[in-house]
Amino acid sequence: MDLTSAEVRHIALLARIGMTDEEVARFQSELSSVLGHIRVLQEIETTDVPPTANGADLLNVTAPDQPTPSYSRDAVLRNAPAVEEGLFRIRAVLE
Repeated sequence: MDLTSAEVRHIALLARIGMTDEEVARFQSELSSVLGHIRVLQEIETTDVPPTANGADLLNVTAPDQPTPSYSRDAVLRNAPAVEEGLFRIRAVLE
């Protein structure tokens, strides 16, 4: 199923994307290729495949907490644009 240039322009309009004539020609080919791949996937028999959100049978896999040393205050404040009394100095949010 090859898309026409009018269909590509319509898709670009829906996505609010401006396109040149060269881009329309390029995306006409690329989008047609993507749709061809989707068509192949639609032909796969999946009636006996249970729905899944994750291919692995893992739940809530987390690494154990391991305490590590923190950076020194001087190292943290070294690249701060402004420091006052050993703390980050920022502009007031509320006046």
